[in-house]
Amino acid sequence: MRFDPFREFDRLAEQALATGARAARGMPMEALRRGDEFLVFLDLPGVRREDVDISVERNVVSIAANRVPQRAEGDEVIVDERPYGVFARHLFLGENLDPSGLSAEVDTGVLTLRIPVNPATKPRKIPVASTVEGSTGQDGLPEGSQQSEGSRQSEESAVGAGSR
Repeated sequence: MRFDPFREFDRLAEQALATGARAARGMPMEALRRGDEFLVFLDLPGVRREDVDISVERNVVSIAANRVPQRAEGDEVIVDERPYGVFARHLFLGENLDPSGLSAEVDTGVLTLRIPVNPATKPRKIPVASTVEGSTGQDGLPEGSQQSEGSRQSEESAVGAGSR
């Protein structure tokens, strides 16, 4: 995941200019890598699953959540310090992540996104093959040829030492 300095600037400016709890409009986030996937946890207290919208376009994940007041018609509001409305966040995914495999779930006010690492970007071992003309057996020698251990070692030495 990439760092977005403009998002951080917006967040700091919003906090500095905020008046009361109503101005808090962010989704606090924690992101980490666990094995072959990235986990992103976003705090969405009081938001129902139906009120969360997640979309992916290329390498950008957009999250929008809507929290509505709990009051009903006829209620007399005494104190109201909770923020309402639409909360939004955009996550820019690195090339090593696979947005097509993204999954999401909400549990106890926390939205969890699971983003798998793209298999093509995982480190892998490359087998080293031998290039000997003709068909070779398991030991790298032409089929049917028998060579003693001593002559095999001297051949290897000549290859490593160059021409004499």
